[in-house]
Amino acid sequence: MSHPQESPGTSRRELRKALIRLRMEMHRQEIRHESQQIASPLRRVRAMADNLQGGLGIKHGPLWGMAAVVLLGFLTGKGAKGAGSGSLAKWVTLSTSLAPLIKLVMQSPSQKK
Repeated sequence: MSHPQESPGTSRRELRKALIRLRMEMHRQEIRHESQQIASPLRRVRAMADNLQGGLGIKHGPLWGMAAVVLLGFLTGKGAKGAGSGSLAKWVTLSTSLAPLIKLVMQSPSQKK
């Protein structure tokens, strides 16, 4: 960054403006540096997740995660009407929630080599 050249015609007001610009630039750089440090753990977690999905060959990882959460929620959760009274409704809701994943699993073996 270049420093302002003092010429015989520069006033105190222009020097103050230049000093304020330099301070503002310094604050921008500090904020940029701090935000990069704060965001670095998030970038590392994203990189690990990408490596995990790519390394293990897991396709549609978020879909599998959602399916696991839905399955655990339905199996361990209590029904709103009490125990046993809504079990059929619970299984119907579970099967409709997992239908896209089941369809994906059924199609994937036929597409493999």
